[in-house]
Amino acid sequence: MSSTRFRLAGSTFALMLVAVAGCTTGEGVDVDGADGAGAGGVLHAAIGGEPDQLDPHKTSAYYSFQVLENVYDTLVEPDANLAMKPSLATEWTTSDDQLTWTFTLREGVKFSDGSPLTSADVVYSYTRIIDGKLNTAYKFATVKSVTAPDPATVVITLTAPTPNLLANLGGFKGVAIVQKSNVESGEVTTKPVGSGPFAIGSYNSGDNIRLVRNDNYWGDKPKLDGVTFTFVKDPTVALQNLRGGEVQWTDNLPPQQVPALLDGDDLDVRTVPSSDYWYLALNQARKPYDDVNVRRAVAFALDREAITKAAKFGLATVNQTAIPQNSAFYYEYAPYRHDPNQARQLLDQAGVSDLTMDLMVTSEYPETVTAAQVIASQLEAIGVNVKIRTLDFAQWLDEQGKGNFDSFMLGWLGNVDPDEFYYAQHHSGGTFNFHKYRNPAVDQLLDRARTETDQAARKQQYEQVAKQIVDDASYIYLYNPDVAQGWSKQVSGYEVRTDRAIRFRDVALAR
Repeated sequence: MSSTRFRLAGSTFALMLVAVAGCTTGEGVDVDGADGAGAGGVLHAAIGGEPDQLDPHKTSAYYSFQVLENVYDTLVEPDANLAMKPSLATEWTTSDDQLTWTFTLREGVKFSDGSPLTSADVVYSYTRIIDGKLNTAYKFATVKSVTAPDPATVVITLTAPTPNLLANLGGFKGVAIVQKSNVESGEVTTKPVGSGPFAIGSYNSGDNIRLVRNDNYWGDKPKLDGVTFTFVKDPTVALQNLRGGEVQWTDNLPPQQVPALLDGDDLDVRTVPSSDYWYLALNQARKPYDDVNVRRAVAFALDREAITKAAKFGLATVNQTAIPQNSAFYYEYAPYRHDPNQARQLLDQAGVSDLTMDLMVTSEYPETVTAAQVIASQLEAIGVNVKIRTLDFAQWLDEQGKGNFDSFMLGWLGNVDPDEFYYAQHHSGGTFNFHKYRNPAVDQLLDRARTETDQAARKQQYEQVAKQIVDDASYIYLYNPDVAQGWSKQVSGYEVRTDRAIRFRDVALAR
């Protein structure tokens, strides 16, 4: 979901960002390894859709990062509390002026094909992102140079202090360390070679991706022989498959059934508050959505409680800003009440009547389809006729990237630092500012906040950012969802994470 993070954008996904579509064939692509019969067995996981591709630097689809989380490494990575901890880098130092960061790499790390991973691979990966202006290039905005004085050392020189540098380098696998030959061969889109706990075994487009244990992994070897990700769009079918034993894990649970599942004893189902947000965006490159009164009219017309109830069945918290309540950077600001009369007055001020609005959603995130139906009903009350356009996610990303929409609904998943909630989406030069928002005051605040080392001042700056973005209705924020995942009683060692990172490296499967 921008697209990334994943974060669904980005991060970064997320979530929901434009991506360069990766082409796959209908045939399986086999590499070394097979589903073994070792003690660990093969975990079958049902996810809600198919990755658009597997190049971590170019995809922004959450379905891609569900797989890639288990294939790639980053210099550092977030722990369960989203604090950055060692991964490929075991330690790091900063200069007194905070402009030079020196990272020491872990000894003996290899890619899954057995070739060594050195500082040259880190330099190549970051240079590729920066020079290619790829999805996460905005995370390197203050990076002046990345050098490798020796095979075990990486030096990053900055143009300004960057308090969130570690989050930028490890928040999600969109900044993974890739293998140059794998990229240059083009195989990175379907057969990526990483240094993570698992490696790609086969990719059967439209059906599944099979991972096998990476016996060259630098950490504790995974207990599982492998993981097979199957693509199951229908949450009801995913739950049936889980109960029937065809899969042992899924995050594609029917939201209306989650409360009952939490009370049941046949499956392990758990929820945690997420660092995600879901929103509606209006295309400011098109009239009349360039008029703030029109955007604010839509914001006043929406009943967020009703939208959230329909889409998430109580598994979310209504929020008119991006950052959730469990964050130290949360800012309580909610200027839009459900007020159709106020909405109609704003449309009258803008000289707009009998408006027809295209609303783009994706079937691979069913909550967007459900929410769109409620949004359409609510906007009808103020004279806005909503035409819901439901696409598969690859088409959705393509249309978003081309600006072919009046409006869309989606989410950003797995955000860590406040910069990830706002910069790429709302800065006038932001990589994922597909709705073409422009506000020089917001640009200035965002640029200042990402280099502010005083945390109190930084928090205040992001509060100013949040207020202005909400007042301008750049995004019309809806809710912060919970993470809900379920697995078989056979599964042990799995933990639900607020950033939605799907990690199977410590999982065991009883057989």
